[in-house]
Amino acid sequence: MYTSFYTAARGAMEEQEKLNVVGHNLANANNYGYKAKTTVFTDLMYYNLNNYTGEDTRYKAGAGINVEKTNTDFSPKGLITTEDKFDYAINGKGFFMLRSPITNEITYSRNGHFSMSKRGNEFYLVNDNGNFVLDENRNPIRVLDGNTGELSGQIGVYGFNILDGMQSTGNNEFVPVLKNGEPFLMRDAKLIDHALEMSGVDVADDFTRMIEAQRAYSYALKMVQTSDEVVNTINTLRA
Repeated sequence: MYTSFYTAARGAMEEQEKLNVVGHNLANANNYGYKAKTTVFTDLMYYNLNNYTGEDTRYKAGAGINVEKTNTDFSPKGLITTEDKFDYAINGKGFFMLRSPITNEITYSRNGHFSMSKRGNEFYLVNDNGNFVLDENRNPIRVLDGNTGELSGQIGVYGFNILDGMQSTGNNEFVPVLKNGEPFLMRDAKLIDHALEMSGVDVADDFTRMIEAQRAYSYALKMVQTSDEVVNTINTLRA
């Protein structure tokens, strides 16, 4: 009974994590360049039930589920035309390289909604989070003419050999991990001005995942309640 209690409780906690991911996707359904995330579950250890000889049996019991990882879909999405001269979209694969003016940390994003920000006597191209947009030489891009949108260099588009495992830092930005390798400049990338990449969230799919997670969460809580009632009944009989 205690096994079923803790297995159900574990299941409820993991389904809550799935709901958190789905809710985050839906909250960003209208954010340009956002990349949707999905949870991947694994089964925890299984063991032979009522078998003390070490032989395999048909009857097995498990210890529940666990969220192994959260996948991010980096596939390019549709583009929308805008009127802003500092809006850019990558037609195909790749990322904009960004640099924090405070920590100098390098991050990557698909959101090309940029603006100009004054630093000292110069205006620089920055993203919504205030990070510098870097050019093909990895230098911050200066805005030479705010009226025409003339820039000091070509906006760099960078890629990775492996995208799996890139870590989200929030605000629609990512940092690579060791297995992603070093970033490389994609010289053949096609950059489109006066355009933005739409969000990668499929609202219908995420609503379906939300309903699935809600029902699984509800069933897990019912299992917790049933296990508790059985234990109470057994304790009453013993008394």
